[in-house]
Amino acid sequence: MNFQQIINSKQPVLVDFFADWCGPCHMIAPTIKQFGKELEGQVKVLKVDVDKNQKAAMKYRIQSIPTLIIFKEGKIVWRHSGVVDLPKLKSAIKPHL
Repeated sequence: MNFQQIINSKQPVLVDFFADWCGPCHMIAPTIKQFGKELEGQVKVLKVDVDKNQKAAMKYRIQSIPTLIIFKEGKIVWRHSGVVDLPKLKSAIKPHL
């Protein structure tokens, strides 16, 4: 399954655009992992390395990382750049479950 097929899912998809060298990306990683565990079966979580997937980064105009985007049926329903806490992430996904 490719990126486009995954984000076109009826199930919401949280995409974490990150890079290995990014400090804030490492800070948010445990939050993303916890989010995926708590909402397993309800939400898909996808990590996209911007250095290895420059086409996707350009297509979605990723200018700073981490950038989190929630897709539902291929449409962006929420977007945030920078570190975010678990409660904010959960409240962002809630209307799309």
